[in-house]
Amino acid sequence: MAVLNRWRLAIGAMMSVTGLALSTMPVAAAEVKVLTAGAFKPVVTAIAADFEKQTGHKLVIDNDTAGALVKRINSGEAFDLVVLTPGALEPLAKDSKVVGGSVQRLAKVAIGVAVKRGAPLPDISSVDAFKSALLAARAVAYIDPAAGGSSGIYLSQWFEKAGIADRIKPKAVLVPGGLVAQRLVNDQADLAIHQISEILAVPGAQLVGPIPAEIQNYTVYAGAIGSAARDADTARALLSTLANAMTREVLRERGWRGRDAGSRRR
Repeated sequence: MAVLNRWRLAIGAMMSVTGLALSTMPVAAAEVKVLTAGAFKPVVTAIAADFEKQTGHKLVIDNDTAGALVKRINSGEAFDLVVLTPGALEPLAKDSKVVGGSVQRLAKVAIGVAVKRGAPLPDISSVDAFKSALLAARAVAYIDPAAGGSSGIYLSQWFEKAGIADRIKPKAVLVPGGLVAQRLVNDQADLAIHQISEILAVPGAQLVGPIPAEIQNYTVYAGAIGSAARDADTARALLSTLANAMTREVLRERGWRGRDAGSRRR
């Protein structure tokens, strides 16, 4: 609670500095459209109420897989702010879909393993133990690589490299988007592999831990302003809020790490 209170004060101070304090707001509130990859949606949602209170504007938050968002943007969908991986934002900046100079790294998150709350915790302390847990599971849920989710793409590649893809395929529960660990709660799977922040967002799921360090893959997220943003100033203020130190402290409590990328990232 103390962290959240300090964070709210920081938002208020930042709004005053950027000229978006309530006393200077225009009469008509604007809707600020935010497109975000699924893993980062809980973060944007968590700050939305305080940001709206401070600015008088309303955030319209829409999430999808990274691949799907890129397709939507390239098809001409309008937005003010987008949160994606740096690799996805780079071609969008080159094509002037986002303002290149506005791209700012926000945070990174690791892949973790989860079971249904109350279920026995499998051993994932080593790569061999992790492989054994996967092969022993009745059904394994993860993001469908075809949907463009970064963790699903990485895992499918690792299954091939580890020589277990053919054994995982019959038991795979491929999730097109959203909270993979939800498949544990409704008993569609007994093991879920997804970004830790999204696992922690499912009340009925229990985080076992991150996948072994030797094969860990961090997904880095960054924000950028849409080139055709209807309210670029407010979008820029929102991006500053997402990047400030107090928000990063809240992020850490939700399973995120600092925005500097590790050696393995997407």
